[in-house]
Amino acid sequence: MPKGLSTAMPAALLAATLLACSPGGDPPASTGRNRGALDHLVASVAVERAATTSSHERPGSLRYRRQVRLFSQEEGRITALDVFEGDTVREGEVLVALDDDLLQAELDKARATLAQAELDVRRLEDLVSKRAASDAELSQARTAVAVARGDVRLLETRLAFTRIPAPFDGVVTERLVEPGDFVSKNTHLLSVADPTSLVAEVYVSELILPRIKVGDPAQLRIDALGGTEFPARILRIHPSLEQTSRQGIVELTLEDPPPGVKAGQFVRVTLETAAVERLLIPFRALRRDRDGELVWLITDDGTAARRQVRSGLQIADRIEILEGLAPGDRIITRGFLGLSEGKTVKVVPE
Repeated sequence: MPKGLSTAMPAALLAATLLACSPGGDPPASTGRNRGALDHLVASVAVERAATTSSHERPGSLRYRRQVRLFSQEEGRITALDVFEGDTVREGEVLVALDDDLLQAELDKARATLAQAELDVRRLEDLVSKRAASDAELSQARTAVAVARGDVRLLETRLAFTRIPAPFDGVVTERLVEPGDFVSKNTHLLSVADPTSLVAEVYVSELILPRIKVGDPAQLRIDALGGTEFPARILRIHPSLEQTSRQGIVELTLEDPPPGVKAGQFVRVTLETAAVERLLIPFRALRRDRDGELVWLITDDGTAARRQVRSGLQIADRIEILEGLAPGDRIITRGFLGLSEGKTVKVVPE
């Protein structure tokens, strides 16, 4: 190496060192990086109230609101049964007939007994007028007439029970016996449903129930019939809740039932709740630990603080806060990793 070059290099290094250490020199670039590392970067939002409506889809099933099971009130052999599942019936149409020969014979006997008792009363009335019979005998004869009439009415009623009519216009949903079967009293024979009473039954959370009412419109989709939505309306809200899930039953009627709709089909009902003022925060801001639900607040001095809260209804990507926050509070929505109580934070855009 040339002698002149080797002498110049130590002098240049010494000058650079003095410049870096001089009081008026620029700070080293690494100083700025170390200072930035002290800032905990977070994103935040201000808590505020907003009037919101919410849409909730709930699964359920279709069922008949009006369905009757027909039982035998007399025993006997079935002599007529001409309807099957799916057959439509008219109110008053005889659906089942039982053998009535024995009851008819007993009724004929009771009617003859009544006729004889009435004849005895007329004869005794004539004798009493001639003082040939006592008033006590006439009274006994009149009692016999009343008993005979009661026997006739009883047998006429039992005879009517051998003919089982349709209670209303409807469709047969169950047929459990056949002609020729011998049935005893209180045997389930048929079931008849009113197709116009078809309702959708869904379970709804206790948080939603106060926001809906009878008559509110809804949309109903039947999976078996495709993705078409049909207009529906809330018919009834049951007064009690299921104790485990805290859900209540809501019944809805279809305003115009489509062809092919059947009881037992799976449905999806979309409910719209009324506009309500709610304190909402982003769902991602809600944290949980062993003590329950919490959020991280930014205090006036720029530090992080924990706050226990109680949440309510979730609406899309936001959740309602029922207790623990007030409008104007600033909460942290991102930057939770490494966050601790009292740590200084720096808010940056998301």
